[in-house]
Formats: sequence, structure tokens, C-alpha cells
Amino acid sequence: MSELRATPINIHRFREGRLHSALDVVASEEPLEMRIGFGPEDDREQRNIAVTMRTPGHDLELTLGFLFTEAVIQDFDNITHIDHCTDASGKASKNVVRAELHPEVLMDWNKLQRNFYTSSSCGVCGKASIESLQSICPKKVSSDIKLDSEIIRKLPDTMRKAQEIFEHTGGLHASALFQSDGELLLLREDIGRHNALDKIIGAAIFSKNHSLDQCIIVLSGRCCYELVQKTAMAGISVIVSVGAPSSLAVETADEFGITLIGFVKPKSFNVYAHTHRFKDQD
Repeated sequence: MSELRATPINIHRFREGRLHSALDVVASEEPLEMRIGFGPEDDREQRNIAVTMRTPGHDLELTLGFLFTEAVIQDFDNITHIDHCTDASGKASKNVVRAELHPEVLMDWNKLQRNFYTSSSCGVCGKASIESLQSICPKKVSSDIKLDSEIIRKLPDTMRKAQEIFEHTGGLHASALFQSDGELLLLREDIGRHNALDKIIGAAIFSKNHSLDQCIIVLSGRCCYELVQKTAMAGISVIVSVGAPSSLAVETADEFGITLIGFVKPKSFNVYAHTHRFKDQD
């Protein structure tokens, strides 16, 4: 299926006192509807679980990552099939994905709705948000990963150089998964920060090749509660954010044992929670 992640458009640029017609490209944005099939084999049901505005591409990873970070599934074995839906003629719908849950997976719709409300109303009540996360992710993130400050300072630039679509549009967020030695493992771009992170987590679950507790997630912008929540669900112990974290992001990272780093520049950065993973500290 073709994926149009950047869309050409006709614009007018103001240069030297005049408007001039020109061709430009902007980041593509389209809705993605996520559906799940569930229930016993002889009595399957379907429900639309979410609609998100996203940049087309890696839709199955996005759906898988979303289902995992929202605690709908616990691992990849909970999914028997996932693909774009087809219409009556058999043509794939590029904006609808259906995931078939294993018949033994039980759905708690009341709990799921509470979790969605917490994510969508981030910051309304920080205590309630953290308590909700504790109910679906009761264990703190544990990792013996060791961090080198020189490597941390270089991560955003490495990620930036690998952002293919951003290079042309300037309109996408990115999440990247790194090893502690600075090796880039995965990178995903999307118009939504949370979508980019879900795509990364979904890709890691699909591949089964990465020990997430030994990895670092790098975010292209600021860090909010929802991004820390998704990171905690994935068991990743280090977040590196190019921008600033919110107060609730710091509180959540501290509560769940996540090293939270922000304002990363070539010569400096801030550590907001759990400095003990750094090799070099006072």
C-alpha cells in the first residue's frame, strides 16, 4: 500500500516585496481508525476503539503500540492478526486497521474508558493520572543501563539527521530508539508526538529483537505525561527530550523509576529524575 507522508501543494512565497507562486511539500495528515475483533471463536465482535490523526505510514505498528501502551494487550501473542481493513470488493482501506485479539483476551471496557479519559485529560488531576497508570503498570521500570553524558548530548542531532520527511516538510515530530552506546535502532515520524512513540513501541514489539529495558527513547519536542506513560508501559528506563518536560511528566518519571533528560544541547542538558544511571556525576 502506498504511503503519502508528504503532500505537494501550490503556495505563494513572499520574497523581495512580492508574492511568488511556488511548489512546496507539507506533512500529510489523515485519520486512522483502529478497530479490534474480540470474543470467543464462535461469537466474535468488532468495536471501533479509537481514531487518531496521524501521518500515514507504519499504521500497523501505530495500532499495535497504541493497544499495548493503553493496556488492551500485554504482548504480541495477544494478537492473532492485524492488517488494514478491506471493503466489499477486497480493496484495502488505507485509513482503517483491524486487530484480531486472541479469543482468551478479556476486555474490560469500563477500565479502558477510564484509561482513555486519563490520557485525554492529562493534567486535570496529576494524582489521579499517576494512580491510573499504577493500576495498569504496577511495577517500576528497572534497568542497569549506564549512561554516558557525551553520548546523550549527541542523540538529538543523530535523530535529526535521520528524519527523512522532516527534512522536506519541517512539520513532523519524531521518536527514536537508541542503544546506550548511541547506535540508532529505530526511528519513526508523525504529525503527533504520541503517534510517533506508539509507532516506535509497536515496531519494537513486532521485531522482538530489542531489549527495551536497555534502550533510550529520544523525543524531538517537549515531554508530557502521556509520553512518560507510554514509555513506562514499554519498560524503557531513559527518556531524552529535546524540549522541556511538564511538571506531571517529571513527577511520573520519578514515581516509575525513569531517568528523564530534557533541554538537550551539544554542550548541556538537564536531568529531572533518576540521575543514578549516569557514569559521570558529582
